[in-house]
Amino acid sequence: MSVPTLRIIAFINGIFLITLAISMMVPIVTLLVFERPQDINSFLWSSLITFIAGLAMVIQGRPQNSQLRPRDMYMLTVSSWVLVSIFAALPFVFTQHVSYTDAYFESMSGITATGATIFTGLDSMSPGILMWRSLLHWLGGIGFIAMAVAILPMLRIGGMRLFQTESSDRSDKVMPRSHMVAKYMVVAYVGISSLAVLAFWLAGMNLFDAINHAMSAISTGGFSTSDASLAKWQQPAVHWVAVVVMILGSLPFVLYVSTLRGNYKALIRDEQVRGFIFILLACWLALGTWYWATTNLHWLDAVRHVAVNTTSVLTTTGFALGDYTLWGGFAGMLFFYLGFIGGCSGSTAGGLKIFRFQVAYILLKANLQQLVHPRAVIKQQYNRHRLDEDIVRSILTFSFFFTITIATLALALTLCGLDWITALSGAASTVSGVGPGMGPIIGPAGNFSSLPDAAKWLLTCGMLLGRLEILTVLVLLLPAFWRH
Repeated sequence: MSVPTLRIIAFINGIFLITLAISMMVPIVTLLVFERPQDINSFLWSSLITFIAGLAMVIQGRPQNSQLRPRDMYMLTVSSWVLVSIFAALPFVFTQHVSYTDAYFESMSGITATGATIFTGLDSMSPGILMWRSLLHWLGGIGFIAMAVAILPMLRIGGMRLFQTESSDRSDKVMPRSHMVAKYMVVAYVGISSLAVLAFWLAGMNLFDAINHAMSAISTGGFSTSDASLAKWQQPAVHWVAVVVMILGSLPFVLYVSTLRGNYKALIRDEQVRGFIFILLACWLALGTWYWATTNLHWLDAVRHVAVNTTSVLTTTGFALGDYTLWGGFAGMLFFYLGFIGGCSGSTAGGLKIFRFQVAYILLKANLQQLVHPRAVIKQQYNRHRLDEDIVRSILTFSFFFTITIATLALALTLCGLDWITALSGAASTVSGVGPGMGPIIGPAGNFSSLPDAAKWLLTCGMLLGRLEILTVLVLLLPAFWRH
């Protein structure tokens, strides 16, 4: 990689760090409102250090007559996520006085919208730290949407070209210029976030909690302001607002762009959206009815509890309404499976994504038909687009490495002394971006604070790999990538 290219990457990363430093003003304002001046200095020092680091990268200027190639974008994406997490951890070190390992784990979990946490005592924690955790979710969510639309299609793993409302070559023509696409996405993201704050507030939360949970829900992150998560609020309206916002964050934002431009049927016509909603409703009804039959809850209350928890896991958010791992083996196994599925491509959700399962079903059906009719020409289409070999190959490649990553990470975690349930569920939940794992240690009622430092660093790598859809990181390991 040439020196001018590295200078451009450093310049852009510097802008990101300056933006991060400015974002630290939000928790400072929060501390002023709550009259907690003792924590302001920690954020001021964090902001100053981050700003100086960013300024040092920007002050050299951008090289003239030099542009980033498509493969350089992979380096930019990975380096920006790692670098932002390094400096985003500073407020946790200065305010909570935790080790840098714990601070970096929390910041990576926040910026990747994973939702795994090492903190307890959230109900009495500094409001500045609570706001910072949620703000990291919100910033990471919009960052991932931009990457999913702009970067991942280069690796042919994001699948965004399958989710346009017209022709298959329209992925670069949703808007005449890419900056206009980004503008409409920001409008949609900020608009939904603002409506979510209002809805949470009207449903019964105070304004501070409403802002935090709105940012966590739209980014499908899962950080809460209470150790009990959504169980702190008994109002059913709060739970249903959370469900709706999590769903909105799990839909393809490129389709919101189409909707804002007048194509009001973009979301309704999309096969991935319909499949996602179908899975959600099926889980609500089936598991809700089962939960109602095995408890003393009213059917509507049982469905509400199930709707919150299944939506949270399927969208890889991480909110919890009670400890669903205590519901029995059937429910626990179902929740474990749902965490692998994830939301829609081009959304803030993690996981394998709905479209890969749908495409796999189409391929299976076509192969079975080919066995019955060997000479038949089977037409394979998804979302009104032909499935070419390139798309099929990318789906198989990503799915393989997704599985291998979880298996390898789980095996490494057992070497750190973790039991197999904690290791496997921890690996799956961090790579998929769900947050809470299974079992008494890292389940919905626990956290990751008691894990060894080595395990936390491994899980941090899992968060990064999962959020950047693995291949974006692995491509940097190829010797050919670094050759001119």
